Amino acid sequence: MRPIALAMSLLLGLLLVNGAALADEADCEMGLVWEDSNGNGLQDPGEPPLPGIRLWDGERLLSTDAHGRFAYPGGRDGSLSIIKPAGHALPMRADGLPDAWVDLRSTSAAPHGHGNSAATACRDFALLPRPAARDQPLEVLLFGDPQVKSMRDVDLFKRDIVEPLLGLHGAQLGITLGDLVDDRLELLPEVVRSTSSLGIPWMNVPGNHDIDLDAANDAEALRSFRRHAGPDTYAREEANAVFIALDNVIHLPGQRPAYVGGLRADQFDFLEAYLPTLGADRLLVLGMHIPLFNTAAGDGDSFRPDDRLRLFVLLAQFPHVLVLSAHTHVQRHVRHDMAAGWTGAQPLHEYNVGAACGAFWSGVEDADGIPDATMADGTPNGHARLQVQPGGGYALSWHPARDRAQTTIGLHLPKVLRQGAYPAWGVYANVYMGEDDTLVEYRVGEGPWQAMRKVLQPDPALLVENARDDQAEALRGYDRSPEAKPSHHLWRGSLPTDLAPGSHRVEVRAQDRWQGEQRATTRYRLETAEP
Repeated sequence: MRPIALAMSLLLGLLLVNGAALADEADCEMGLVWEDSNGNGLQDPGEPPLPGIRLWDGERLLSTDAHGRFAYPGGRDGSLSIIKPAGHALPMRADGLPDAWVDLRSTSAAPHGHGNSAATACRDFALLPRPAARDQPLEVLLFGDPQVKSMRDVDLFKRDIVEPLLGLHGAQLGITLGDLVDDRLELLPEVVRSTSSLGIPWMNVPGNHDIDLDAANDAEALRSFRRHAGPDTYAREEANAVFIALDNVIHLPGQRPAYVGGLRADQFDFLEAYLPTLGADRLLVLGMHIPLFNTAAGDGDSFRPDDRLRLFVLLAQFPHVLVLSAHTHVQRHVRHDMAAGWTGAQPLHEYNVGAACGAFWSGVEDADGIPDATMADGTPNGHARLQVQPGGGYALSWHPARDRAQTTIGLHLPKVLRQGAYPAWGVYANVYMGEDDTLVEYRVGEGPWQAMRKVLQPDPALLVENARDDQAEALRGYDRSPEAKPSHHLWRGSLPTDLAPGSHRVEVRAQDRWQGEQRATTRYRLETAEP
């Protein structure tokens, strides 16, 4: 038997492993949550147990009693995670992730190549006191699809995405929205180590490329992920927001496609138990990998319709909801409305976040050996930011990788046109955070501002890159740029040819609903020509 814990927890022993209090299997009936005021991992005199702290054991929503105790699940395979309340912080694990969960699986139940470590015994949880600042905005970094497939890609992720943010990001939380790796599960610790170097708590959501492909069923598909990156379903509370991470990849071994978007019965159990405990004064943020809107080709559906409608019913009661997804390697905003089955007072906003890896780390490399990585809709790779404001409001922004100018609009036009030619050529504005109702205008020189027309077609700048790849006699990069596909945030304006010969300035402005007016400029030239 272990040494007896201090007076508040006589039934619980203390054995420190990685800064957390653990118990051997004989003592696994109860666990403890306490306030670790000095952060030493021990329950010292005067450090109180914490009642009313909620945990999820994969089947039940638990809550600590008046003595900070909770009933430990027995004989269960999965994860036990604590829901960090506002006003407290979690200690950090040795790998830099918040110490929010314990993996309950046993060695015998983990047959897969990257998840067969010894079982973690039951344990206690410490929480660090942190005053909740409800009047201050919360800054969150958002990464979609790092999707590394080699140590080369890990290095690119570090140099292109992570290192430019070191010491400069000003965020208090980070979220990666799935596909940390590209089926190379042994690289999960490398990606976790990279993001953890940013020095803030991090939430990881599993993607379809983060699963154990040799798993016999969906229940066994995330053993490696749970070991290295976190639980598949868990929540975190801050003063102005509640964050819920959801594995929404249903593994379908032996089928084509081998997965579909959806939620398991136990995840609905969690949402149905947890959501009614929340108030309506904070922003509710759901992080997942596969979008709720349909991305499947043909007659398929990328997300199970019944699951989507059931989720909509649960969320409709909340006035402030934001859904974050990834997976597509393009960027898009979708407002779910009644036609989609949404019944809330306002359309449900889903932000489909662009990929950190862009188009899978493809494209021509620059002088530093980092590929262009533009996505198929013309959006440069990078990261997003979420600013949560008091009262449920929020703001979003996209930040191209290593772009000191923080470009928000990509422009493309022909460099030269014949003076007097039929005005059949245009300037294109790829407004990376644009939506269907975004107002985009342009002017030539000091002429009047004119509305640009939203078009659903490929970004011509990427089409040019495709043509260059096609015409090249040798590879221009490790992988060529992606084939351009129609962009959901592209606008066009016709270029006048009846101006004087010479260079003409083109200015574009877009009204971003969160960042205000955004501008970009470029030039084209008119030349005279004789038949």
